[in-house]
Amino acid sequence: MITIDEALKQAVIALEGGESPSVDAKVLLCHVLDKTQTYLFTWPDNTLTASELSAYQALIERRKQGYPVAYLTGTRDFWSLTLATSKHTLIPRPDTEVLVEQVLANMSQFSGSSPLSICDLGTGTGAIALALASELPDARITGVDLIPEAVSLAKENASRNNISNVVFKQSSWFDALEGQRFHIIASNPPYIELSSPFLHQGDVRFEPSSALTSGDDGLDDIRHIIQQSPRYLHEGGLLAFEHGFNQGDAIRALFGQRGFVNIETHQDYSQLDRVTVGYWQTCE
Repeated sequence: MITIDEALKQAVIALEGGESPSVDAKVLLCHVLDKTQTYLFTWPDNTLTASELSAYQALIERRKQGYPVAYLTGTRDFWSLTLATSKHTLIPRPDTEVLVEQVLANMSQFSGSSPLSICDLGTGTGAIALALASELPDARITGVDLIPEAVSLAKENASRNNISNVVFKQSSWFDALEGQRFHIIASNPPYIELSSPFLHQGDVRFEPSSALTSGDDGLDDIRHIIQQSPRYLHEGGLLAFEHGFNQGDAIRALFGQRGFVNIETHQDYSQLDRVTVGYWQTCE
């Protein structure tokens, strides 16, 4: 028999050299035991059953091979939500919460708009749409994604978190939104360069490339969205992107060339450029 404390120590040693051995060991053991981390700290001398130990060791081995923890557990916390994950979507990351924060920070611009309409392009797990819906219960929120499995997953996450003011549909960017206009369009689109070495590191090795890469400079999808979005924005509407840390200058230029105003780039929790926003002033 092996105790919780001993199992954690062995797992940390096995994961040595990884991104976060101690954190990963705890998260995976909590998943196996269906307990919180408080339980691990409170009862370190409790023993694992043979089946629990076997399941834990199997997960540790897969994590050692590089599989993302979010795929191993099937969930990831984002904002105030717990979201189901799958191999068909990106894993929600803390930096994406900066996009949610910046959309919420601009709410005063739309104080007279009722109901407020928001679109999340490339919704994936539904993270952005659901976070905004949880904070803005009177808003009407639409999330779209090209991948049918992603749409199904986003719907599952809405149900899991008891959120009803959001709808999800399959669409290649704006294709299924003809005739609709929104006060806010937010997106975390693919933005990594095709040749980026980042694609061969960490969790992204296991995530869908279609949700990661966008042309030689990573900006193909962002260019398309900036070009097309004025047809889908109300007068004074907001367009907000998450993007790469080195893309702020290029994206501000694209916004300006298209006629957006009040363009600003905001930094993430590591003080790197991460979110750029702009307002559309003339309806098309």
